[in-house]
Amino acid sequence: MPQTVQAVIARAKGAPVELVDIVIPDPGPGEAVVAVQACGVCHTDLHYREGGINDEFPFLLGHEAAGVVEAVGEGVTEVAPGDFVILNWRAVCGQCRACRKGKPHYCFATHNATQKMTLTDGTVLSPALGIGAFAEKTLVAAGQCTKVDPSADPAVVGLLGCGVMAGFGAAVNTGGVQRGDSIAVIGCGGVGNAAIAGAALVGATTIIAVDVDDRKLEQARHFGATHAINAIREDVVEGIRALTGGNGADVVVEAVGRPETYEQAFYARDLAGTVVLVGVPTPDKQVQLPMIEIFGRGGALKSSWYGDCLPSRDFPMLVDLYRQGRFDLGAFVTERIGIGDVEAAFAKMHHGDVLRSVVVMEG
Repeated sequence: MPQTVQAVIARAKGAPVELVDIVIPDPGPGEAVVAVQACGVCHTDLHYREGGINDEFPFLLGHEAAGVVEAVGEGVTEVAPGDFVILNWRAVCGQCRACRKGKPHYCFATHNATQKMTLTDGTVLSPALGIGAFAEKTLVAAGQCTKVDPSADPAVVGLLGCGVMAGFGAAVNTGGVQRGDSIAVIGCGGVGNAAIAGAALVGATTIIAVDVDDRKLEQARHFGATHAINAIREDVVEGIRALTGGNGADVVVEAVGRPETYEQAFYARDLAGTVVLVGVPTPDKQVQLPMIEIFGRGGALKSSWYGDCLPSRDFPMLVDLYRQGRFDLGAFVTERIGIGDVEAAFAKMHHGDVLRSVVVMEG
């Protein structure tokens, strides 16, 4: 039977979020119902609320989550009721041209649940990134559930579902940072600090954090930054070059999503270096660069989709590293809040007061 649960929705562009009752259908073929235990408050959710993704309101927000599978539909074999899972927004199809080439982390046909969650009056909801986890329960495609060690803290490992994986993967998977490399990360929120932590884990020796907030730069040092640049007080490009022998960094990760910071990233990389865009721009943002500079500097300009991750490979591995004390996932959690506190968490995020607020469900 369909269930009625509490959830957080964005009803209209820019309006405060609301805590309402929604209806969760029984899982159909290839689907799963997950009892959400924790869900991080990600900047992408704020993008949805502000209309920066699309205008398919009302949105069921939340996507950076972990929980327990409650029920599965026909044909589901990858997870079963009782499994502890991290939710992901890349349910790999296994059949598209990327998957057939052996590159499932680029899957071009990822999918979500076929059925729709609704308000109690029947209004169809658009779940953020096909998940919608600011809810006591949610309906997803079974392929969006990645089984991990059940002893892990849901409020911590759920962050792998988006921000931490996006940042770690931007540095390690997309940027290909290796031991001895130099890397600069522009924007030291949750994603940027995850890129820094990933670079430190694989042995980068010069790790430069760039932000406009000294509090964030101090946090970045905890995650492994060897140097910090406050972009208000110092020229970013010249600062990065000065810390890399005048050459620029091997890899520069742009974790802001703005034209001016992307331009800084472009000019702050070494010849044949790599720029990785992982910050999410709004549709109106545009970059203008001289083509001769693009040609003359060589290297690569990349965007990072979900940290170019493969959830079935990367989530369990990072959970293991966390449990071994080698990857400090717990440090990303600034506060644990209730499901009714999401709007206040957005305000704290906007003012740079938190790295991650995490909604923890009661019971």
